[in-house]
Amino acid sequence: MIGRKSIGRASPLLLILVALASFLVTYNLVILVIHNRPREEQTPLVDDPVIQMPTDLKRSGRTRRPFHVAVTATDAPYSKWQCRIMYYWYKNMKDKKGSEMGGFTRILHSGKPDNLMDEIPTFVVDPLPAGMDQGYIVLNRPWAFVQWLEKATIEEDYILMAEPDHVFVKPLPNLARRSYPTGFPFFYIKPSEHEKLLRKFFPEEKGPVTNIDPIGNSPVIIQKSQLEKIAPTWMNVSLRMKDDKETDKAFGWVLEMYGYAVASALHGVQHILRKDFMIQPPWDLKLGNTYIIHYTYGCDYSLKGDLTYGKIGEWRFDKRSYLRGPPPRNLSLPPPGVPESV
Repeated sequence: MIGRKSIGRASPLLLILVALASFLVTYNLVILVIHNRPREEQTPLVDDPVIQMPTDLKRSGRTRRPFHVAVTATDAPYSKWQCRIMYYWYKNMKDKKGSEMGGFTRILHSGKPDNLMDEIPTFVVDPLPAGMDQGYIVLNRPWAFVQWLEKATIEEDYILMAEPDHVFVKPLPNLARRSYPTGFPFFYIKPSEHEKLLRKFFPEEKGPVTNIDPIGNSPVIIQKSQLEKIAPTWMNVSLRMKDDKETDKAFGWVLEMYGYAVASALHGVQHILRKDFMIQPPWDLKLGNTYIIHYTYGCDYSLKGDLTYGKIGEWRFDKRSYLRGPPPRNLSLPPPGVPESV
């Protein structure tokens, strides 16, 4: 006979079996519900650190952020042939995987149309008033950007400021990150070595001169809204620098580059510095992972492949040899032994 105490007390084994059965039923029911829910309604059962990232950061990793390629130019033959080469390589790279290149504009600051209007998308702007550039034609660059930004319809939110002697050798993504534009660090732009001069244009209350990035305006990828604020300041600072004899003598042909660097710092804009943005032969030897070749320097070599910089080489390529027209179609290749970049 089973007593009353035995009837009221379940065995431990039975309790374990009941609990296990209950768990299995509940688990299978949950899995069945999740499996049969519409796919778009499914959510993770635990916190995912990636899912918890801010929406705008997640979006920046997936959404294409096109930038408009803009290059300032004149109607001189020297500028024209460089623009044609640059535009050719832009078209070659624009639609390749990894590229975020958008539209293209040659900002022609000669004040009138020329014979490349049908070949290259062009926006005509006025040059500075006669004599204002004091023979330093590059001063027209910031003024050209001011006019273009005010008058043109630019669909993209970002702009790449480029130059005619840039060759795209790799599809270029948008290297800017939100309010941080991206620029190339030039070894000869050294704000810390010119503090006395720069304080004329960058007062102490704006912070140390190290806030001035070692860059020029090109190549730079920047938000259009930022450039709209910086461009007028860039123009005014550059003109003031040119009028200051001490500054003009010290900065020479890179004066306008310092003008952009100072203008950016005055607006509190600092740039991400990317050495892989471009290379400059013959000093940079290898192509590496760069996006742009800047052929601003002359390349002079002996027939043995030795650099003879400062002395005209047995083989040479210097864009300044072609001020009146483009290089010949049968331009000779460099001798064996020269760097890959050349």
